[in-house]
Amino acid sequence: MQPEEILDRLWPGRPRAVEPLSGGITNHNFTVSFDDETVVLRIVGRDTSLLGIDRESEEAASRTAASIGVGPEVVAFGDGYLITRFIPGEPIPPDRMRAPDSIARVARALRDVHGAPAIPGRFDAHRVVEAYRDTASAHGVAIPPAYEWAHGVSARIETARGSQQPVPCHNDLLNANFLDDGARIRIVDWEYAGMGDRFFDLANFSINHEFARDDDRALLAAYFERDSTDADAAALGLMRFMSDFREAMWGVVQQGISELDVDFVDYADQHFERLRRTAGAPEFRDWLAAALPAS
Repeated sequence: MQPEEILDRLWPGRPRAVEPLSGGITNHNFTVSFDDETVVLRIVGRDTSLLGIDRESEEAASRTAASIGVGPEVVAFGDGYLITRFIPGEPIPPDRMRAPDSIARVARALRDVHGAPAIPGRFDAHRVVEAYRDTASAHGVAIPPAYEWAHGVSARIETARGSQQPVPCHNDLLNANFLDDGARIRIVDWEYAGMGDRFFDLANFSINHEFARDDDRALLAAYFERDSTDADAAALGLMRFMSDFREAMWGVVQQGISELDVDFVDYADQHFERLRRTAGAPEFRDWLAAALPAS
């Protein structure tokens, strides 16, 4: 489906300028400028359901995020596309994201998301990596040897942390999905959103911005509005492993389904390498012992 086909159906005869947005490796994104407004058009990529994406859940999560002032307003949703209001704002470079003020602002946004009304869909990183393994195998991709070891670690993490109360989560907190509109930090791209573990979101944000231990402590203190505990730090550290495990297996699935010119083998390998470093840290065993269900 082409942008003009969608736009002609929604706004026949209305003059507009369409520009592609760079950076996406799953969907095709465009800004559409009219005389009085600008919107963002997302045309979904091929076979994205195999990545665990449910577009109706994405729409619902996007509307919830907009209702609490975190996500952009949904303008239109249809078969194969989502249109949201353009947010005037600035990207936040990773080094600036590690500043105390930015950490506090992101913590506030995530706390609002996690406290929002329930959204459709479920996101459990332990089950996601298993589903990705099955999908990749079904599409002829050889599962990397590191999977079995990482899956064993995943099982230990799941046992150590116990059952968690699910809350609305974004689950894809890459740097590109944050904007500073001048008043608050906004979060876009809700296609992996679902009810899940708040610590996955916190860890996903942490590791995608290469946080050090002090940064993690600041994030936890800002998020919980109290001093962080050993159990908080353990949960965050363990879920950093799960964040990379999910991302590695996402790259494995993409090797079998994506038509994009991206080296997904290298992408997966980099995340497997990083999760090995996480598990090899001296404190990792202590985290497994200290992790308790979130209060």
